Amino acid sequence: MPPISTVQSGISDRRRWIALIVVCLAMLMNALDGSIVNVALPSIQRDLHFSASGLTWVVDAYLIAFGSVLMLAGRLGDLLGRKKVFLGGVALFSAASFLCALATSQAALIAARFVQGIGGAVSTSVIVAIIVTEFTGAAERAKAMSAYMFVAVGGGSLGLLVGGFLTQSVNWHWIFLINVPIGLATLVLGWFLIRENEGLGVGHGLDVTGSVLLTSSLLIGIYGIVKASAYGWISTRTLGTLGASVVLASLFFLVESRVARPIVPLRIFRLRSLSVSSVVRGLTFSAMYAVFFFGALYLERILGFGPLATGLAFLPMSLSMAAMSLGATSRLLVRFGAMRLLVPGLTAVTAGLVLLSRSGVHSSYLTALLPAFLLLGLGMSVSAVPLLTIAMADVPREDAGLASGIVNVSMWLASSTALAVLGTLAASTTSAHLALGQSLAASSVAGYHVTFVVGALLAGAGLVVTVTLLRSPARRERLATFAETRILDEGLSGELVLDQF
Repeated sequence: MPPISTVQSGISDRRRWIALIVVCLAMLMNALDGSIVNVALPSIQRDLHFSASGLTWVVDAYLIAFGSVLMLAGRLGDLLGRKKVFLGGVALFSAASFLCALATSQAALIAARFVQGIGGAVSTSVIVAIIVTEFTGAAERAKAMSAYMFVAVGGGSLGLLVGGFLTQSVNWHWIFLINVPIGLATLVLGWFLIRENEGLGVGHGLDVTGSVLLTSSLLIGIYGIVKASAYGWISTRTLGTLGASVVLASLFFLVESRVARPIVPLRIFRLRSLSVSSVVRGLTFSAMYAVFFFGALYLERILGFGPLATGLAFLPMSLSMAAMSLGATSRLLVRFGAMRLLVPGLTAVTAGLVLLSRSGVHSSYLTALLPAFLLLGLGMSVSAVPLLTIAMADVPREDAGLASGIVNVSMWLASSTALAVLGTLAASTTSAHLALGQSLAASSVAGYHVTFVVGALLAGAGLVVTVTLLRSPARRERLATFAETRILDEGLSGELVLDQF
């Protein structure tokens, strides 16, 4: 009969991995929502009689709410307890999804989408922190991060497939209703399986002034960014909102530098691994947004793919990420280190975008798009986990929620800005080619090409920042991680593994 301690260790280990599945379910809901709505927008417009400008609020309401509370929600996880914040966010997201499914008017749907964005931000903001605190061993953490990143990145392409299927088979209401059973399952399992951290307490850092300034700055700034393509980047409205956001952000940093217990301790920004990796992450995910958004438009408007076929076209990207996330990425990470994965991974992402920029009006999916999607899937699966691992490597345990929020905010702000800029560039390029007498299809392709080229430049910039500013983990740490992986995988003793070095 095995010792009691061994049995308890086995139960705890199973609990952690099941808890990982639980938080990944929540991440899946948020990742799906990022793309599933895009497929259903034409149906929503017909049923609720949206104008073209009004329809954008179905997406923008979610984007604005999500981005504005990410960092604050992450810090609240440190102060109040990450399990409480996570479950509260899941409950809010699920309830708002149900209201979205029941919406019969434009105002009801937009309001529910705003609340859904808040719920998504609250739950997402602490997921990375929960994983970091649950999986303290470097090798186990790499495996857990691989699973999380597969869901986070692969959920976007899966959302196109699910959205196309539900919209064509039933109706658009089901793209929101599908979140309800997933959310309920996440709540029940999370209540029993996720371990609560001992929060620092609201008296440790909940300064109301800093919280209001931070949220207001992000709310106004993201509003200005997502509406810039509609109002113009140099319009009074856009410049005024972005200027107000900058003023509020400056006041926020001023307040935080002077209060005794700030909501966001400014020391967190001095962690080079967190700051630099967040920049690279923002650049990389901005490039991927170009793929999902404009790649879907290219497939539907130029190649004539339906919603379901568009989702299936992105499936190889998800499958390639799944193949790597089932263990290959984590093994490569602990064997070769983060830098030796980041460089080829970001290079593959750049190459995939370059291939997309060479597609034409009559291109074949198999020869022009499939190779690009496979490169993008492999590149993201190889580079996303090292970036996340580096970001959290030096973060104190008590600040893990805040760091998780910063990681997500960097991605969200960069992606939202890039999408707004790319939309403007695509529209202006298409108009310029139409003025030259080219066909609508050829002009549209020229606009999409610009977005793919800019995406490749962003991914390339991420590669340059990686090579020049990021640093590889110490060799001693890498050897210890490799030893831990061998122990976990083969049951070897620590002494035997270390003797191999």
